[in-house]
Amino acid sequence: MEKYVLGVDLGTSAVKVAAITKNGIIAAQQSSSYPLSHPQVGFSEQDPQDWVTGTTAAIHKLLTQDHIAPTAIAGLSFSGQMHGLVLLDHNNQVLRPAILWDDTRTSKQRQEVETKMGHKFIQITHNQPLEGFTLPKLLWVQENEPEIWQQATTFLLPKDYVRYCMTGKLATDYSDATGTVMLDIDTQSWSKEICDTFNIPLSICPPLLHSSELAGHITDAYAKTSGLQANMPVFAGAADNAASALGAGILQTNTVLSSIGTSGVVLKYESNAQTNYQEVLQFEDHAINDAYYSMGVTLAAGDSLNWFKKTFYPQTDFSQMIQDAEHSTLGAHGLLYTPYLIGERAPYADAKIRGSFIGVDSSHVRGDFVRAVLEGIIFSFEDLMQIYASHNNMFDTVISIGGGAKSPLWLQIQADIFNKKVVSLANEQTASLGAAMLATVGLGWYPDFISCTKNFVKVKTTYNPIPEHVSQYHELYAIYHQIYSQTKDLSSRLIDFRQKNK
Repeated sequence: MEKYVLGVDLGTSAVKVAAITKNGIIAAQQSSSYPLSHPQVGFSEQDPQDWVTGTTAAIHKLLTQDHIAPTAIAGLSFSGQMHGLVLLDHNNQVLRPAILWDDTRTSKQRQEVETKMGHKFIQITHNQPLEGFTLPKLLWVQENEPEIWQQATTFLLPKDYVRYCMTGKLATDYSDATGTVMLDIDTQSWSKEICDTFNIPLSICPPLLHSSELAGHITDAYAKTSGLQANMPVFAGAADNAASALGAGILQTNTVLSSIGTSGVVLKYESNAQTNYQEVLQFEDHAINDAYYSMGVTLAAGDSLNWFKKTFYPQTDFSQMIQDAEHSTLGAHGLLYTPYLIGERAPYADAKIRGSFIGVDSSHVRGDFVRAVLEGIIFSFEDLMQIYASHNNMFDTVISIGGGAKSPLWLQIQADIFNKKVVSLANEQTASLGAAMLATVGLGWYPDFISCTKNFVKVKTTYNPIPEHVSQYHELYAIYHQIYSQTKDLSSRLIDFRQKNK
């Protein structure tokens, strides 16, 4: 009987569960969606039980519809949306809806961290206390929901809550822990200094595990609910960006990941914990022991295209939108777009900046706007690529995954703007694949991730930069790069006006 591992990718809008063979072949995959709540402007929440229900439903469909025998599944692991806050009481019951990564309510708490700890905070965490991270969320609950805070005994990240419901064991992994900005990067332990400064009991922090470490076993209760075998090994898993990096083969310093999902990520493997990008980029533990990655996030990358389609192409599929963009031209006939729909994280940590189209005139048609959105998202990535260049941290290959890897046009735009070789992968389900790789190494199927990658990660297509395009995009990028500084005050004033007149 062929054996499988399950890679569980717990995303923001849906969970995907893939059954993957020892050779990295996805034998079957199922998904289940769940709702997202925005109770106020800037708020983003989910019910953690929806994650559990969705994951269980997807597993059940794998077993029943795809006929994957429970006895053939050797183990499972996770990729999970980062930064989300799940608060549990002394009975490990959820106290309130989870506050998600794209929630921006915590500007006041971010300022509090900066005021009280200043550069010392950055020395400990190697990161700024941005609004989306977990620590400011804890402080927001502490200040605004004291009755909830008094009951809080443990916090978890999203994937960790699902794993707890499967195994009955509380823990998080190091890659997700760094995303809380409560972990001391140098000592690889929860920071007592940070917790003491903000009156957070150290006991609220869950136990720490390496991503491929055994976290527990499927309980009898969850086995009955899901159909999985009781006592099956469950491994800790990783933050979604770390898992995707692993599934894309980002294991060397010469490669960079370009990932376009709801948000966009530029991610680079780092071997030295002392690498310093002046806190403009996030610095996180990798899913691989004793390795790291740097990362910059564009908050509304794929979300920009989703918004544009919903608003201006409601009855049209994405392929038709891209065809319209192909009828435009490089530079969209002088139209530029900035993807700051919900604020920005890097290189501009600014919750009030908003997006814009610059250069609109009566000659522009819908295809120009689509092309401008595609290019604007990649220009925002180039802002991040330039940070590596300024630190002489060079690379020669960009691995593109997500929405940006589904279109030859968009892949070529990336190669031309980055002026680097861009490759797409035969298997684009890198988060599920990375989660599965963690389980295979945890099970001992492979001795290390390098050997696992040789079977799991395959290049599909390579795109090389076109010199003429590179020159034109270089000129356009110089204009794009000025838009933030010239619109940030206008955006802030418009946000203030909206708040006063809502």
